[in-house]
Amino acid sequence: MNDFLPLMLDLTGKEIVIFGGGAVGERKASFFSGMAEVTVISREFTPGLTKLSGNGKIKLIKVNDLTDEEIRQKMKNAFIVIPATSDANFNERTASIAENSGKLVNRVDDMGDIIVPSVIRRGDIVIGISTLGRSPALSKFIRQRLEEIITPEFGLMARLQNEMREMLKSRVRDQKERSEILWNIINDDDVWNAFDESYEKAYNIAFKHIER
Repeated sequence: MNDFLPLMLDLTGKEIVIFGGGAVGERKASFFSGMAEVTVISREFTPGLTKLSGNGKIKLIKVNDLTDEEIRQKMKNAFIVIPATSDANFNERTASIAENSGKLVNRVDDMGDIIVPSVIRRGDIVIGISTLGRSPALSKFIRQRLEEIITPEFGLMARLQNEMREMLKSRVRDQKERSEILWNIINDDDVWNAFDESYEKAYNIAFKHIER
């Protein structure tokens, strides 16, 4: 069994090459678009992929049958390769070429080097959930449960904490005291409740912790 380590990666400028223009390829392209340079290679493309391409978010390359050397050339600059066609043999062939070329592989029908988690985003808060490919349904279930707990207010609190932290650096010398103030803000119900009205109100209440 692979031993996976959860990481946050900056994919700016990195190329993700997806083989397959169907529903799975669209899901993968949507996930990575805006975070990396995404190229989808296929005979045909879903309307969703065509729309993403039209908006300039991904690049599409239409092909027919590919030789091993052509596959290798298409993934030459790839950081991650995703075989996502409906042809299991082609996916296996592509994954093997990618691995032999030193590329990271995200498999949709088997265990690869990378597992794409189910993700919750709340501003600067990013939570990834995975069952290591054993149960996508359970990953979705956990995500839905956590979304009920990690509400949009958590993203606002992350923003507020960052602003308060930067302000405290110039106002409070002692690091322990700065930590206590930030912790007190997190535990202030009035701050959390104020987010329902406006960020500015929550900010003003939080600022009182600094003035004390």
